[in-house]
Amino acid sequence: MSASSSSYVCDTLPAPRLASLNDPPPLPPVEDDPEPPKHALPTWQQPPPRKLCVRHQRMADEGTNLKLQQSLDALPLEEREAVSAVWSNFSSSSHPRRALILQGLLTMCCFSQLSLLTEQLAHLIRIDPFAVLPREVSLKILGYLDATSLCRAAQVAKRWKSLADDNVVWQSICEQHIGQKCHKCGWGLPILEKKRCYRPKSVSPCPSPELPASSLKRSAPDSEPLPSPPIKRQRSSSDDEFSGSYSSTDDGSSSSALLAPDPSVSVPQSVTRPWKDVYSERMTIERNWRRNRFTVRTLKGHTDGVMCLQFSESLSHPAFPVLITGSYDRTVRVWNLETGEELQCMKGHTRAVRALQFDEVKLITGSMDCTIKVWDWRRGKCIRTLSGHSEGVVCLNFDTNVLASGSVDSTIKVWNLRTGGAFTLRGHSDWVNAVQIWDSNPGTRPSSAEESIFDVSSSVSPALANSKASSQIDPGKMLFSASDDGVIKLWDLNLRTCVRQFVGHGAQVQSMRLSLSEECEDENVDDPSTDPSASDASQQTVPKRKKPILISGSLDNTIKLWDIETAKPIRTHFGHIEGVWGVASDKMRLVSGSHDRTIKIWSRDKENCNHTLVGHEAAVTCIALGEDKIVSGSDDCTIKVWSFSG
Repeated sequence: MSASSSSYVCDTLPAPRLASLNDPPPLPPVEDDPEPPKHALPTWQQPPPRKLCVRHQRMADEGTNLKLQQSLDALPLEEREAVSAVWSNFSSSSHPRRALILQGLLTMCCFSQLSLLTEQLAHLIRIDPFAVLPREVSLKILGYLDATSLCRAAQVAKRWKSLADDNVVWQSICEQHIGQKCHKCGWGLPILEKKRCYRPKSVSPCPSPELPASSLKRSAPDSEPLPSPPIKRQRSSSDDEFSGSYSSTDDGSSSSALLAPDPSVSVPQSVTRPWKDVYSERMTIERNWRRNRFTVRTLKGHTDGVMCLQFSESLSHPAFPVLITGSYDRTVRVWNLETGEELQCMKGHTRAVRALQFDEVKLITGSMDCTIKVWDWRRGKCIRTLSGHSEGVVCLNFDTNVLASGSVDSTIKVWNLRTGGAFTLRGHSDWVNAVQIWDSNPGTRPSSAEESIFDVSSSVSPALANSKASSQIDPGKMLFSASDDGVIKLWDLNLRTCVRQFVGHGAQVQSMRLSLSEECEDENVDDPSTDPSASDASQQTVPKRKKPILISGSLDNTIKLWDIETAKPIRTHFGHIEGVWGVASDKMRLVSGSHDRTIKIWSRDKENCNHTLVGHEAAVTCIALGEDKIVSGSDDCTIKVWSFSG
């Protein structure tokens, strides 16, 4: 190896000078010499600045040569001259020549000298890369580590901790894991929408008093017997006399003050936190999900079986999460999910409340009294009552401008919330137990589509709404419906016809959920960018969309995942020993509630059951899934909150 082949040669520090003042220095003075030369060369004849490698630069900073000078001064003059000559010769040699000298020296060394070399090299060979590299390069290197390795790196030294805890590194890790499954490690972390900004604690700290549970009665003398397991909803045909009320309870005024927005109260500004803390908090919750670590809180207040529920943790007001439940006791109750306090008890239905859904403005409930009611749930007041079904309303679902309801009369009513018009879909031969609206062509709706005649703050009157185009539904608006006839149907609401049927369950289909495009991970994907004929412009304007996945639960004890394009089941989950009454899903997992009194947590991409939750004393009739909790309602008159937040 020639000297010219080396791209960089380190100008090492000169050997320590001899102590004699009469002897000239062996090498020209360098930058770290204490005294300048007596005969300095002109500026144009000065040697170029010395270039030192990383190790010799560190030696210059640490004053290593001072120790060698002291050891050299302790030797006799002749030995000093000999040692100095060897050092000077080695220092002035090129890298290939140095290598040759070292190889020769190694052959001359005994084991004692080799042992000394080993001891010295073990320390000298170590280089702290982050002490040498620029901060930007160091952060780039750390960006390839996982969270565990970063935490270990932070324990090495203060400089390492400063780099390993940097927001840039942890933000990248959060983007890989939060809200999606990481393609490298397979882990996904919850978004925790409620924790993304500062939310003050609830002002209602008192828990609700426990009320005695009534006995569960589901049989009726005039109802036909159904096969095992017993069907709970038979109770609806023999309800007692009840005087309905369209107002809230007597103590509703104080509760309304908590639920209604107060214009005088300013919303606190969001507070940012380090990304490492954000990751750590979500990792704790995900680890609790995987290890089945949870706490259970029971909410009591209903006097009969709880049949439907929904909760929201992202409301602009109030600051605490809100849970609304409907029951066979004909009431709808509003709860503070944070403290368990009951805030409202809305009465108005004359028979069991079987379905509900709410948003920021309104609550819509369906009952076995054949009516649908629209409520201002913050104030506990009924706004409007819709009639159209000839028998009880079992399910409902609405979006910005369409309301769909399913009934015991085997029909589906579709209400246009912009115009007030309605039409009926017929095709099922038994009870319609679940409906789900799906907008297959999102992002193309006009701004007027957001106006609803049922909104509390809406300025559109029914007369004006009816004067518009009757009941035309936006193109692309679809509806899934599940029935006791064991069939799931997909309807085109614009054409008012059934376009697809999902057949596969062996018994009544009781519940159904649609995992929307942004919630589907590692499923069948339609990627327009794979089309070689597509232009660059089209690839930029058309986003990659994933097909939604339909999830259904049935009294045949199974949960099925369906491909909505082919109407074929993708996967079937077995595990419950009795019928499945409710299912819920998010990006990470799927949960189900069953007549066997258990709740099962399933993996989205596998058929196995991860965990089983036991605690209810009767059938689990309804279930909702959050990022850190499961909320379940049961025929035992209670609501249970299974919290995995630790």
